[in-house]
Amino acid sequence: MRVIVTGGAGFIGSALVRHLVSDLGAEVLTVDKLTYAGNLASLQSIANAPNHRFTKLDICDGAGIAEAFETFRPTHVMHLAAESHVDRSITGAKDFIETNVIGTFTLLEAARRYWGGLDGEAKRDFRFLHVSTDEVYGSLGADGLFTEETPYDPSSPYSSSKAASDHLAIAWQRTYGLPVVVSNCSNNYGPYHFPEKLIPLTILNALSGKTLPVYGNGANVRDWLYVEDHAKALATIVTRGEPGHKYNVGGRNERSNIEVVRRICAILDQLKPSAAPHDRLITFVADRPGHDQRYAIDATKLERSLGWQAAETFDSGIEKTVRWYLDNDWWWRPLRDGVYGGERLGVLEKTG
Repeated sequence: MRVIVTGGAGFIGSALVRHLVSDLGAEVLTVDKLTYAGNLASLQSIANAPNHRFTKLDICDGAGIAEAFETFRPTHVMHLAAESHVDRSITGAKDFIETNVIGTFTLLEAARRYWGGLDGEAKRDFRFLHVSTDEVYGSLGADGLFTEETPYDPSSPYSSSKAASDHLAIAWQRTYGLPVVVSNCSNNYGPYHFPEKLIPLTILNALSGKTLPVYGNGANVRDWLYVEDHAKALATIVTRGEPGHKYNVGGRNERSNIEVVRRICAILDQLKPSAAPHDRLITFVADRPGHDQRYAIDATKLERSLGWQAAETFDSGIEKTVRWYLDNDWWWRPLRDGVYGGERLGVLEKTG
């Protein structure tokens, strides 16, 4: 395998690149713009691997992307580059449209031209995996699961931009025959997670004695997926998935936000008893606009047709995650000190 991974210095992307390079022995070209959430330190363990190379590149740069295809000659493309934080999309939607929509279009066009120039087995075996989110489906009620046939109903600028990119990817398969596969995943967590998201924010705030903000009453429910399980799922999908098909990736681990925060507090009480009880730091704050109530993925198609199974339960994965942050302040402390200190994002200015 010769794989271009876009967004490979991000949270999910770096987990995928480490898996491809270290576990599968693939030749990998990591493409990343290195915005605030892109971090080469997440690739430190494979920095000197002979089967990995990195290029700093914006996926909206058509000429640069085309050159990457022609010089690297990939057999697979795994597209993860995206602006991904809902809160940031509320006050900065333009970046999400540019990267997630225009960037995906640019990449699809480069892939189409490259694929069109291939012959024989190389053309037959080429795959383009577009990696997306369950947030494109909108909000569930108390019952039911998202399937691959669930209609799209995005609520935020982020999820709307990802829905648009999904439609583009599917259209390039149907119109041009480009062998595209689409995946939609539930909420990821694990090592190397930028500290603006709920789980790393809660861990790091608790370690520093800061308040643990929980939106609304904390009843919003998410299906949690350990990031290394997701990386293995993506490698399975890109090699065995059928062009034109979608595959939902979920951990079958539904938890409300307040349950997640309290579980992290309980683990920290065991590991850092001198600061217990950590749940005294929990603070309920005004909910964010358009906050979906519940997400839950039905991963049956992926499990049955491609044989993937999540290895981690939420309890096992969250303990691994908390311990990783305790042991790896070399990675997160520069981010907390110089990039993002834990302040609330996505707050709209009052008008009228």
